[in-house]
Amino acid sequence: MGLRASSGAVGLEQLAVEAFAEAVEVIPRALATNAGLNEIDVLMALRTAHKKGERDSGIDLDTGKVADMMARHVIEPLRVATQEIKSATETAVMLLRIDDVIAAKPFAPSPTGSEAA
Repeated sequence: MGLRASSGAVGLEQLAVEAFAEAVEVIPRALATNAGLNEIDVLMALRTAHKKGERDSGIDLDTGKVADMMARHVIEPLRVATQEIKSATETAVMLLRIDDVIAAKPFAPSPTGSEAA
């Protein structure tokens, strides 16, 4: 079961979950593209495996197929992955806040009378 289905969120929260799930999918998409694989086929196979409950499924870049990463001894510590997600989320929030500040700044013409850039 994926992030989208297991969240239980509704309304605006569901939109946030969807956006976050799409952002996380950038990782397998980039891996597939960089390995010269068809990213759509790989993502669909990976989603199918995860929906079947195969939580340890990942992309085997040697074969181009979805495989059990635990069986292949490809293990990433949970603490590292959790920190990466937290850092990425905090960075996105910070950028959005900066964007809000810039957007809220009132327009002030320059002293020479020309428009400010």
